Amino acid sequence: MTYMAQGGSTMGEEPSWAELLLGFALAAAVPVVVGGTVLVSLIGLTVWATAPLRRRRRERSDTAGRPTG
Repeated sequence: MTYMAQGGSTMGEEPSWAELLLGFALAAAVPVVVGGTVLVSLIGLTVWATAPLRRRRRERSDTAGRPTG
């Protein structure tokens, strides 16, 4: 039975500080982009859903100060 010797190192070379910084920046950007998208979507949906209520309030306040008749 013959065993094959493993040649070379199994570890890659150490990343430089620029590669580490780029990796950390990309890893941090993903949650920021996803979280920002979710936040903007929720705010937009809230504004859209409450638009009829704001419209009704505005119509009521426009006629409140005017004398009728």
